[in-house]
Amino acid sequence: MSATLNHRITGEGAPLILLHGLFGAQENLGAIARQFQKERQVHALDLRNHGSSFHADTMDYPSMAGDVLAYMDEQGIDTASLLGHSMGGKVAMQVALQAPERVEKLIVADIAPISYKPGHDAILEGMKQVDLTCVRSRRDADKQLAEFVEIPGVRQFLLMNLERIPQEEQTQGGPVYRWRLNLKAIDACYDNLAAAPEEGTPYSGPVLFLKGEESAYIQQKHQPEIDRLFPAAQLQIIEGTGHWLHAEKTDTFVALCHTFLDGEAGD
Repeated sequence: MSATLNHRITGEGAPLILLHGLFGAQENLGAIARQFQKERQVHALDLRNHGSSFHADTMDYPSMAGDVLAYMDEQGIDTASLLGHSMGGKVAMQVALQAPERVEKLIVADIAPISYKPGHDAILEGMKQVDLTCVRSRRDADKQLAEFVEIPGVRQFLLMNLERIPQEEQTQGGPVYRWRLNLKAIDACYDNLAAAPEEGTPYSGPVLFLKGEESAYIQQKHQPEIDRLFPAAQLQIIEGTGHWLHAEKTDTFVALCHTFLDGEAGD
């Protein structure tokens, strides 16, 4: 499989790169892409080991940031604004710390530049325990996954990673479905994904952190580290939302992003 990140480009104008979260894919930010493509050239990416992008045994923030920078080089993009949610927000932060001269503006959705305690053990175990040889529909997989993941919406999100194996690749009595993400690598590299981005040059450009009011991913105690690495950062809280703030209140999320991206640097 190609080492170029799978991507979808829509719209025209200044480039905006969208980076999804853990277990996600570019489609998760589709509503955001549709809003921004009216005035920007939107690059929605599948990060390594996710969606239809390449699989790799290595998975950490410097390598994932390197993938994004390589993509920018391939597309002839000197500088771009980056918008990342959760894990994608950490990747975006790593790009800014690693190559600040390549980042016009940075939007980080509901994640801080810190290390988090493991919080996806049940999800990882559940996905590993799904017996794909017994799965003939997403409903079959959902029943198995429900033993580990209680919330239906979370299961629905995870099952977006289940894809039907092309007929010509199926074997007699073999599985009909497979995980399109690299579950083995994500599981093996999970500690790297829970870690903070690796330090580089503090990014002095404009940064907007967006926090879901009901989410604990960004807390007051994280502010000193945010200020140290991103001295020009501002924080906006979207009321009545959790970690999936971009999906729960898309219009509010997009409006805040528009105001930030359209404003002059330093506003």
